[in-house]
Amino acid sequence: MGTTPGIPDKPYFKIGEAARLCAVKPYVLRYWETEFRSLRLQKTRSKQRLYRRKDIELLLKIRHLLYDERFTIEGARARLRELGHDEGPAPPVPPPAVDVEMLKKLKQGLVELARMVED
Repeated sequence: MGTTPGIPDKPYFKIGEAARLCAVKPYVLRYWETEFRSLRLQKTRSKQRLYRRKDIELLLKIRHLLYDERFTIEGARARLRELGHDEGPAPPVPPPAVDVEMLKKLKQGLVELARMVED
C-alpha cells in the first residue's frame, strides 16, 4: 500500500484523527460528508465514523480546493467530478416510515377526547 506523506500507515482513523490530519474541526468533516457523495464512510455499530486512507486523501483534496484554491462547495464538487471523484451532492436522507395504523388510532383517540371536552 502506498503511503501519502503525513498520513500514518494504519487502516482506519476516527473523526478526531481525521480532523487533525486535515487541520479542520470534526463538524467540518461531518458537513463535507453531506456535501460530497464520494465521502462514503464506514461506521461502527455505535455509529462512529471510520475514515480510510483514501477518505483522508480525498478530504485533503477537498480542503485544498476549498481553503487554498478558494473554490465554493459547488466548484469543488465540479472539480472533483472532473478528477473522477464526485458525482454531486449527497442524496437527502429519506423520512422515517409512517405507521398508518398507529396514526389512525391516535386520530380516533383525539376525536374521542374532543367529544368528551365538548360535552
